[in-house]
Amino acid sequence: MSRVGKKPIPIPDKTKITYKDRVITVQAAKGSLTRTIHPAVDLKIEDGVIQVTPVKEDRNGRALQGLTRSLVANMVTGVNNGFERVLEINGIGYRAILSGNRIELNLGYSNPVKFDLPEGVDATVDKRNNITLAGIDKELLGHTAAAIRRLRPPERYKGKGIKYAEEHIQRKAGKTGAKGA
Repeated sequence: MSRVGKKPIPIPDKTKITYKDRVITVQAAKGSLTRTIHPAVDLKIEDGVIQVTPVKEDRNGRALQGLTRSLVANMVTGVNNGFERVLEINGIGYRAILSGNRIELNLGYSNPVKFDLPEGVDATVDKRNNITLAGIDKELLGHTAAAIRRLRPPERYKGKGIKYAEEHIQRKAGKTGAKGA
């Protein structure tokens, strides 16, 4: 059985969870999230915890048990605490400007790149080189951060581009560094 899937999900106070017709809805102070549950797994809500159980004990059921448990746990965490992702912009002249629900990025292209934020994702820009994305849906937040990073991925020689704050770019030596060896 899945080790992750067997762990019960504790339900915090002031969190309302409804599960009907294979659709789970989690509501708390920050908002509400809804997700359809796969037919291979089932949820049991009792005594302040959510338990995910596979319908059949086969390979697919065990795999979906762990996946569903992670998705539901992220929903509970998101509506209570929220999630945050920080992106760093490195490079001379590279910067970000936030205007409403749109980020305007100067990334060394001939024209600035305008990126519209999806509904449910908020952004703040500090010092023009750090973008902080926040939201309650971890999946949407990760897709948005990846889409912004994809506009100018960090390169390995000078480190220019957009990277995650916790990401480490392994730098390479240029042509002059190779001659000395």
